Amino acid sequence: MKFLIVLAALCAIALAAPRPDAEIVKQDSDVGPESFEYAYETSDGTKHNEGGQLKDAGTEHEAIVVHGSYSWVDEKTGEHFTVEYVADENGFQPKGSHIPVA
Repeated sequence: MKFLIVLAALCAIALAAPRPDAEIVKQDSDVGPESFEYAYETSDGTKHNEGGQLKDAGTEHEAIVVHGSYSWVDEKTGEHFTVEYVADENGFQPKGSHIPVA
């Protein structure tokens, strides 16, 4: 289960990765033994913030709960998109006004 959460978070990072011609204008991170936070912003308007916390440490239900968001500006239309998400024992759960809801 932990693998799926980490995989989902890495996919989100890859989707929001800055373009090669963009420069990082802000970057922060704080990594601890049971939690982490990081954020970055690029010159093309891309932003990503994420934080994770270890839940139920030392038990058989131990899991990492991740909350975050990423946003970008479509280079063709100039439209701004934002995705907010939670990744936990229930999987990756994205929300955004442009994401269809079942």
